Amino acid sequence: MDGAKTVAVLGTRGFPGVQGGVESHCQHLYPLMTQYRFRVYRRKPFLTEHSTGAYDNIDFIDWRTTRIQGVEAAWHTLRATLHCMIHRPDMVHVHNMGPAMLALPLRTLGIPIVMTYHSVNYEHKKWGKLARWLLRLSERLSLRYCDRIIFVNRLRMSLFVDEFPGKCVYLPNGVDPVEPTTATDYLDKHGIHPRHYVLAVGRITPEKGLEHLVTAATRSSRIEQVVIAGECDNDDHYLQQLKALDIKHKLVFTGYASGDDLNQLYSHARLLALPSLSEGFPMVLLEAMAHRLPIVASDIDATRQVPLPDECYCTPGDAHDLQRAIDRQLACDFAPVEYDLTAFDWPTIAQRTQQVFDSLLSNGQ
Repeated sequence: MDGAKTVAVLGTRGFPGVQGGVESHCQHLYPLMTQYRFRVYRRKPFLTEHSTGAYDNIDFIDWRTTRIQGVEAAWHTLRATLHCMIHRPDMVHVHNMGPAMLALPLRTLGIPIVMTYHSVNYEHKKWGKLARWLLRLSERLSLRYCDRIIFVNRLRMSLFVDEFPGKCVYLPNGVDPVEPTTATDYLDKHGIHPRHYVLAVGRITPEKGLEHLVTAATRSSRIEQVVIAGECDNDDHYLQQLKALDIKHKLVFTGYASGDDLNQLYSHARLLALPSLSEGFPMVLLEAMAHRLPIVASDIDATRQVPLPDECYCTPGDAHDLQRAIDRQLACDFAPVEYDLTAFDWPTIAQRTQQVFDSLLSNGQ
């Protein structure tokens, strides 16, 4: 690694062992890009007992920060930006539009900036009017001042490619090959019955539309259990709302799951439900496909990035249509589904990301 170019990473809470799509994206991508040395700024309150481990080409800088929604990300990004201005990396890789608001001061120092555009943050219900306005402003600033914009969603990129020619690159999220497990100790611990549960994976936040899944389960005689693997972002108000809707007592909350525990959940699920109202490119969809699970997903741009049959989709925010789609799947005997995932290979995505970085540095930008 001697002489390797340094890339500072902003906009992630950290990895490994931290919940979130951006976090999983970084954890898969950077260890494969061995020609670069990455400096990742992590937020201590979100690190877990699984956040240890060394990577040959990654250095972690861990700082304390508040967990106040909207404040923790802004404060951490400001501090990391100031650190970059003093300890200048060869390049900065920013994840999503909020942290990219500070691209201008880095740009004035001649530091090349790449932003990966994951999701449309200002569509999330958790943000108030001021926060949404700031996120929209951040989007415009990042698109203008970042040297390259990597979009994980091809449809989202199409909105900007004409306005910012030469900047926009489509690189989707990826998925690793998986080996399903026969172990069930994690399921036994939570009282989960193999092949008799609908699985949902991700943060427990309103944009995930989980209340519609709970309502669908309450109305359906075919849905025996709903297992939700994830944690709340900052408070448990939405979690309590979901529990109040669970009048048939079908819900099982496992908390954040990863590694072997998550593999067990995927390996023994009857199907994956993704009732989200807003997503960038949900990696859980790829993970479920790698496990050959049947899928029911909201019909939004993000879920149309993968090759799913039309019968897998339901109307976003419509519990009745979600129930109908799930019941139709459950009416059939379980059968593994073969999906074409050749376009979502992490080594290939890492190689193409490295080419984006190389092109900026070789041009002296």
